[in-house]
Amino acid sequence: MSNLAGRVYIVILFVLGLCLTVKAQVPDNARGLRYQQNKSNNSATQSRFAKLANAKKDYFERQLNLTPAESKKFWPLYRQYQQQLVNIRRLKRLNNSSAQPNGQEQINKELYYETELVNIHKRYNEEFLKIMPAEKVSELYKSEKQFNDEVLKQLSERSERAGD
Repeated sequence: MSNLAGRVYIVILFVLGLCLTVKAQVPDNARGLRYQQNKSNNSATQSRFAKLANAKKDYFERQLNLTPAESKKFWPLYRQYQQQLVNIRRLKRLNNSSAQPNGQEQINKELYYETELVNIHKRYNEEFLKIMPAEKVSELYKSEKQFNDEVLKQLSERSERAGD
């Protein structure tokens, strides 16, 4: 394993370690306490997501070798891109969360959301190409997949260890 890959692995492990928490069971009659715990858990979760986002940003910076000018333009655009994907994926998940009375409507929505995801990818691909060369855009997509695969792998390993 190269030195860079080793450092990325350690950063990911550290961030994932921070992401995992165990929630205590709270009796239904402890309403005030539950509110305080939820409030605390939300800020802790937001902090973990921020750390994960920072680790992802650091990883991409190294993988893409962005110039300062590219970086200045890239990150706001990438955040928009990610937010639009998250919004559509959230709608898609809600659509699939339970059977709808009208099955055809649910199918049509699923196809619509899939089409929207493709359209977002196409639109932002064009925008990324205005900022950086095609080689870096290609590396961006590879880096996203590698980063996400590594995060999922680490979560799976931690879940298996917790289950033992």
